[in-house]
Order: sequence, then structure tokens, then C-alpha cells
Amino acid sequence: MRQVVILGSTGSIGVSTLSVLEAHPQAYRVLALTAATQTDKLLQQCLQYQPRFAAMLDDNAAKALATALKLAGSKTEVLAGMDGLCQLAAHPDADIVMAAIVGAAGLLPTLAAVEQGKTVLLANKEALVMSGELFISKVQQYGATLLPIDSEHNAIFQCLPAALQQHTHDQQISDFGISKLLLTGSGGPFLHTPLSEFGKITPAQAVAHPNWSMGHKISVDSATMMNKGLEFIEARWLFNCLAADIEVVIHPQSIIHSMVQYSDGSVLAQLGQPDMRTPIAHALAFPKRIASPVAPLSFKQMRDFTFTEPEPERYPNLYLAMQACQNGQGATTALNAANEIAVEAFLQQQIRFTDIAAVNAHSLEHFAGFRAGTLDDILALDQQAREHARLQLRKLS
Repeated sequence: MRQVVILGSTGSIGVSTLSVLEAHPQAYRVLALTAATQTDKLLQQCLQYQPRFAAMLDDNAAKALATALKLAGSKTEVLAGMDGLCQLAAHPDADIVMAAIVGAAGLLPTLAAVEQGKTVLLANKEALVMSGELFISKVQQYGATLLPIDSEHNAIFQCLPAALQQHTHDQQISDFGISKLLLTGSGGPFLHTPLSEFGKITPAQAVAHPNWSMGHKISVDSATMMNKGLEFIEARWLFNCLAADIEVVIHPQSIIHSMVQYSDGSVLAQLGQPDMRTPIAHALAFPKRIASPVAPLSFKQMRDFTFTEPEPERYPNLYLAMQACQNGQGATTALNAANEIAVEAFLQQQIRFTDIAAVNAHSLEHFAGFRAGTLDDILALDQQAREHARLQLRKLS
């Protein structure tokens, strides 16, 4: 019986993780669930799965949850704030920590799990975008096991040789005959939208992803392909490679989740339904396999596969992320922070869809030469970049 902590249990990844765990009650137990502000949803989860602990980032939400659980007769202990999240991520009884908090807020609790040598299932790509070099060094220092959950990185991981899967952070992919990592992306809801209409795109249109069910922030990132840009940066750190070793390919059907190209001409691909429960089940049981609630592919009903190169004019955010990856840690930290501010402003209808890239480009140019070696440096730069992005927003309004 392996005990699981889910950081961000009320989000789409958290809900999918609970679905997989529910299918294997003899193998896994929910030790702790956490959320930011969704008290009602976390209350329902606590009553259903009866974790020993719960935590909420917002203090008032934590108090409300504790009161509601007590009235319901639940024995779940409630913690509050970032310290509470970090405490549960590092809990001595935790075997597996699902890191599914969206954005920069997930960095500290994920690092807390790493520093206790946990098996960390990484769905929070921002942790590596913000602090890749520091993060991977801590994984090596504390002997943590890091398994990717993003469908693209999980697909690449599955296509690697077994020997490289055990040493992805300290081996060179070229030593295993790998010439390229191919990240696939759907292209989002605006793959065929005329560029002249981009200034009129609404938040409702941007969050309507054609293939995946995701939260609003990640859906907008998918529409701008910043999500793929962040995955590009994440892949650089997960697989100890260079930006030149990674290529992005648009695959609208979202059936091939990513590929690995070998020097002998072979290309290995991982295929599956566009359902996050598949990579979650893979990582939970690795190196074994367990069943997930996902229906298998039916090749008799399969649609045609198509592949195209992403257009820079259509997806400027993707190319900004690629540039940041080449510039270094300071640039990726600042770009991630600026993007979070810009996307939230767009969702609040304060700026246009096309303004997201404008804010991000200005921030990347301003912070391109910055360095961030320590955790304090990274957190300070993150805050500077957010303030800079807010200044740009005021100029746009």
C-alpha cells in the first residue's frame, strides 16, 4: 500500500489522479489532498477519500474546510498556507507526491518533496521552467525519483531505452543513439483561424480546447502554444539535452503524444487517447504497468494523422520560450512569471489575446541577461518579472 499526496487535487490532473487511485484501492491510499481556494470541492474529495490530511493555500479557506469537515464527522486534519502544503509534500509517510499545482505556486511544495527523496510525479512544468538547474541538482542530491506526467514528456520517457530512463538527469541522450526529441502539440483551437481575427479572440474561445479538458490558464497557454514552449524548456531539463535537440511538431489529432528519433533512422512514438489518466497510471506504477480507466485506441476508427511546423506568426509565444531556453535560467523564470500575469489579465478581459505575446516579449527582452542561481534569486526574479509585466499591462490599458 503506497501512500499518495496530491498537490492540487481539485484541478484536472488532481481529479484524474484520484480516478486512477480509485481503480486500485488495494495498491494506493490517499494520504493528503491540497488546494488553493476551492473549499467545497476539496471538502467533497475529503469526505469521499478520507485522507489523513488536507491543506489549503488560503488561510480563510482552510478554516472553512476544517469547520465543514468537523461538522461532517471527518477526522481529516487541515493545514494552511504554503507551509502546510510543503509539510504535507515532505511528510515522512508519503511515498508518492503528485505535483499538480498550476504555476509558480507549485515550486516550493514540489521542492519540499524532492528534498525528502520522494517519488515525485511532475505535472507542474513551471517548477522546471523557473528553476531547472537548481531543481535537477536537488533531485540528484537527495535521491528523489522524478517521473514526468505531462503527456508529451511521459511519452518521450516511455520511448527512451530502459537504461536511460533510470539516469535521465546525468546521461547524454546522444550516448544512447538519440538524435532528436519530437514534442507534439495540437495547435490549439486557433490552428486555422485567420491571423487577422486574433485581436478579436475572447477568453471563452481560448479555453475551448478541441481535444483536452484542462483548466483555464493551461487552456489559454495551449491556444498561444506557450504551453508547448514551457514543455520545450521542461524537456531540456528532464532529459539533460540542449535546445537544439528538441523539435516541436503540430499534430492536431493528439493521438501521438510525442516521439524520439534515433540516429539509425528509427522513430519511436507513444500513442494513446487524449486522457491524462494514461500517463498518470504509467508514472504511478513505474516500472510496472497498471490498468487505467481509459479506453484503448481503436485503429479501425482512427482518423488520419497530420503533421505541420508551427508558424512563428501564429504562435509567437512558442518561439519566445525557445529563445528563453537558449538564453538561460533567468530568462525562463522571467518569461514564465510574465506569462502568468498576462494570461490572467486576458482571462479578466483586461487585454487582447495578442497582447499576451507583447507582454511576454517585452519581459524577455528586459530580463534576458539576468541570472538566477539560488532559490532566493529565482523567487526574487519571479516577483520582479511579475511587477514588470503589470507595468506593461497598465501601459496597454
